[in-house]
Amino acid sequence: MPTQTKKIMPKFTKSPDELVRLFERALKDFPMTTQRKMFGYPCAFVNGNMFTGLFQDEMFLRLSDEDRAAIRKQYDTSLFEPMTGRLMRQYVLVPHYVLKSPRLLRTWLTKGMEHAKALPPKKQRTTSN
Repeated sequence: MPTQTKKIMPKFTKSPDELVRLFERALKDFPMTTQRKMFGYPCAFVNGNMFTGLFQDEMFLRLSDEDRAAIRKQYDTSLFEPMTGRLMRQYVLVPHYVLKSPRLLRTWLTKGMEHAKALPPKKQRTTSN
């Protein structure tokens, strides 16, 4: 009988408190969104669609194809890849330059929120007893 190899999960680090506070402050401008944790990290949703969140010491953002291409070209940022080989093609890492500018961060968060709002709403999961 063949033996199965157990996949080793990588160790993830907690987001720095400063980044969590920045995330929370930035999302106060978006009262139409909901927040909850995904894999222990804060994330924001609109109509059930995630559009931004934290992962370790990075913020990521879901953008339209055009906006994703623009931010990648302007700031030379990467697509979000939480684990090697698990590329999330609709998401980019928010450049540190943008994180340091409340105006730029609000602009890009608005683009991400508007994109997610235009997607079909996700139905809420119900739990069965």
